[in-house]
Amino acid sequence: MGPCRGGAGLSQDIRRDRPFAAYDELKVNVVTYRYGDVRARMRVRMDEIHESMRLIREIGKRIPSGPIAVEPGRMPAPGDWALSAVEGWRGEILYAMTAGENGQIHRCKVRDPSFVNWPAIQWAVLGNIIPDFPLINKSFNLSYAGNDL
Repeated sequence: MGPCRGGAGLSQDIRRDRPFAAYDELKVNVVTYRYGDVRARMRVRMDEIHESMRLIREIGKRIPSGPIAVEPGRMPAPGDWALSAVEGWRGEILYAMTAGENGQIHRCKVRDPSFVNWPAIQWAVLGNIIPDFPLINKSFNLSYAGNDL
């Protein structure tokens, strides 16, 4: 997911693969490097910054003039549910929600990319020396809080 996925040569991105909002009108360039090491993850992060700046400039050119507002949709019925995925800076973020009474949220679960990336560290450190662990760990840029969501 994110730099971990791209640094291992996997070309996946929610914005390109399952476009939402304006992404179906934009060309998202997915950054990949195939080596799966610290340098590959760093290069993915750097190139993703440039790609994000390109997307921001392109979106800025397409913003329509006039007020920007959306009428609220129908109120969800109790028990209605939704599942959504967005591409965050660490990778794919999943949201699952169920509706309660009066349109309030009954349950919400967020899955941060860190949850699925933590197990990869055990493989990334194989064959490396102990002093390299902090660098490898930081290159994954995992969130302790995100893992516990």
